[in-house]
Amino acid sequence: MADRSPPEEGNISLIDNTLVVDISDALSEKDKVKFTVHTRTTLKNFQKSDFLVVRQHEEFIWLHDRYEEDLKYAGYIIPPPPPRPNFDASREKLQRLGEGEGTMTKEEFTKMKQELEAEYLATFKKTVAMHEVFLTRLASHLIFREDPHLHVFLEYDQDLCARPKGKLQQLGGLVKSFGTTTDQYYLNATVRDVNDFFEQQMNSLTEYHGQLKDATLKTDKMTEKHKELADSFIKISGGLVTLATTDNTPLDKFLSKVADIFEKARKIESRVASDQDLKLADTLRYYMRDSHAARALLVRRLKCLATYENANRTLEKARHKNKDIHAAETAQSTACEQFESISAQAKEELLDFKTRRLHAFRKSLIELAELEIKHARTQQDLLKKSIQGLKELL
Repeated sequence: MADRSPPEEGNISLIDNTLVVDISDALSEKDKVKFTVHTRTTLKNFQKSDFLVVRQHEEFIWLHDRYEEDLKYAGYIIPPPPPRPNFDASREKLQRLGEGEGTMTKEEFTKMKQELEAEYLATFKKTVAMHEVFLTRLASHLIFREDPHLHVFLEYDQDLCARPKGKLQQLGGLVKSFGTTTDQYYLNATVRDVNDFFEQQMNSLTEYHGQLKDATLKTDKMTEKHKELADSFIKISGGLVTLATTDNTPLDKFLSKVADIFEKARKIESRVASDQDLKLADTLRYYMRDSHAARALLVRRLKCLATYENANRTLEKARHKNKDIHAAETAQSTACEQFESISAQAKEELLDFKTRRLHAFRKSLIELAELEIKHARTQQDLLKKSIQGLKELL
């Protein structure tokens, strides 16, 4: 069962119930997922205190883009958008299983199908959880929760006309992401940051993101190996059952017992894989996206610094030529205020980001360690009972 709690607490105390948002239901169709978003609130700027709307993934992206495009949020780490639902891998595995049904026993086929259906369900639950976390971050933030676009998203019970992106639009999103990275390198090369704190944060976040990416890949490989081991146990168990039922021999009970042991071991391995995926890989993957959002904040600040420096140069030229001085002073003053504002807010956000991620990783790693100990004890108990049971058959 997937844990749907967000990987961090957010910016408001957990006892605050003035705006609570969750995804109460979700329906997976062939090419889309429909999320039922449930809102409970005591805030007066909502028309009702309890309401439901149905949203698709594209509408979550629409909401994220509204925050990202609004200059008043330039100094904040904008919660990363949830990843696009992708069940293609699970569907392909189920399809391949159906095509290979004739090459395995009925029992093997049934168990493999159960494994793949459980994997599909886990992926679906994680998809729901990531969309819920995005809304929870917005609803628990003192500033983000006041945005009118969030209110429309939560209250308006009609389609927001956020259509699925075509290939050209998807390419545009890729170019936008590439452009953000290019902006970072260009600004780092052309703008000298006057604050060591932010320079250190940029270097740290860049390295941190790379480490998270590497750790996620390794965790995925580890989880996949546990799944492969569970699949192997299915085949071994099925083969032993076939041997036990082929001929009536003194080994029948022994083989059936060993087959049952492998089946129990398979269930434990499946749980180990599921817990590692949920408690470790998902946390790593989430903070990959969140660290990217933090770097985007630093890029916006560098752009603001570049604008401020250009305004200073323009003012110097105006004074030198004794022309348009007032307009240049106004532009310089505005740029200075914007830069100081985004710098102050960015520092607060980055410190909060560090606190949130430390809390999230600590929580996830403690839970994972507890589950690993539990599974290890279960495996030890299975081994002891199995040896004792086999001895009694001899």
